Amino acid sequence: MSASQLAAVLGRVPSGLFILTIRHKGHETGMLTSWVMQAGFEPPMISVALKKGRYVAGWITDGAPFVLNVVGEEHKQLVSHFGRGFEHGEEAFDGLALIRTASDLPALADALGYLECRVASHVDSADHRIFLAEVTGGSTAADGQPYVHIRKNGLRY
Repeated sequence: MSASQLAAVLGRVPSGLFILTIRHKGHETGMLTSWVMQAGFEPPMISVALKKGRYVAGWITDGAPFVLNVVGEEHKQLVSHFGRGFEHGEEAFDGLALIRTASDLPALADALGYLECRVASHVDSADHRIFLAEVTGGSTAADGQPYVHIRKNGLRY
């Protein structure tokens, strides 16, 4: 299989689009993430893969709990807002409506819902850190279809 064939078929593996929100040592931010999957029933678990070197991955490695906001098909402006990325210390939530979870973490009021998560473990791949997290809470905010993402090239975002 050629590299272009591999990229094409790997890109057809569907994933959702989510906004991960987090607070660590008095700082809050959010980021777009797509490599998320349910990974257990009892207790409920998810896996999240983040590129190595992202400061948010460091926060999660340090044990900071996080929120996974479920983005709907109609939330293209949220995807665009968080897709650009934020430097450490840059305000990520300007102009957005937030709610607070039971643990006082930021969650997006306009998302379809959210899952509050606590990391149980992680493993490193060549270029990503894969977190296994227990879902400790959550809420459904609205009906709608989740945003499904199909990439044209499975060898890059």
